[in-house]
Amino acid sequence: MGAHRDLPANYARFFRALGNRIRSYREENGLTQEDMIFYGFSVRHWQKIEAGRPFTVFTLLRISEAFKIPLDQLLAGLNQHLRKRK
Repeated sequence: MGAHRDLPANYARFFRALGNRIRSYREENGLTQEDMIFYGFSVRHWQKIEAGRPFTVFTLLRISEAFKIPLDQLLAGLNQHLRKRK
């Protein structure tokens, strides 16, 4: 069982939302998952990112650089997913 399965529900929601946002940025730029190889990502790693699997801050910074967008823009509004539901 992978560590991502042990995530608190709010963290899992955050990473799913972030993965969806990253997919949107990729598609808006007319890129395929295979195109992300050019930016130093393997296709499998990119698939995991978009699927909402947890990843490191280092990877987040690389994504921000690849799309040439500020980190705060990439994360804007996603903190709502971190709130615990009652």
